[in-house]
Amino acid sequence: MKKRYIVMGVSGCGKSLIGSLLAKRLGLAFFDGDDFHPPENVAKMRQGIPLNDQDRYGWLQTLNDLINREEGMVLACSALKPQYRQQLRQGNDAQLIYLKGGVETIWARHSCREGHYFNGREMLESQFRELIEPKVGEAIEVSIDQSAERVLDDVLAALAQSERADK
Repeated sequence: MKKRYIVMGVSGCGKSLIGSLLAKRLGLAFFDGDDFHPPENVAKMRQGIPLNDQDRYGWLQTLNDLINREEGMVLACSALKPQYRQQLRQGNDAQLIYLKGGVETIWARHSCREGHYFNGREMLESQFRELIEPKVGEAIEVSIDQSAERVLDDVLAALAQSERADK
């Protein structure tokens, strides 16, 4: 049976990159949650206005519908709060993978991005203020203070260990 994975963390932590690499390695479809934001959310973010819970609700429901529709997949989604993660996982057993990094590391990455609608350090800092890290056992946690290849290796090793523990 194919599994579902949600690669989560603040903007700029590498969700899309690691998620796409993981999907390719596992032979699964990859979806970037950002691609499913309604135009109103994108417009707010382009203006540097952080999204609130109300803005995210319909978006998260769309993503939950996607997760439940796909037999096996990897989704990149910030999933900053427990209630967001709960909404995403309603009706499925998706495995959370939390990419953890500090604000300075992630801001340095943001500064190199071109053409992304996520706008400004204030928005990044607002994500860190909103973030409620997953509890122990809720997600596989991987540090992003290393190369993308090492992050992927750590994710794959943690998934293998988790599968052995489940047997």
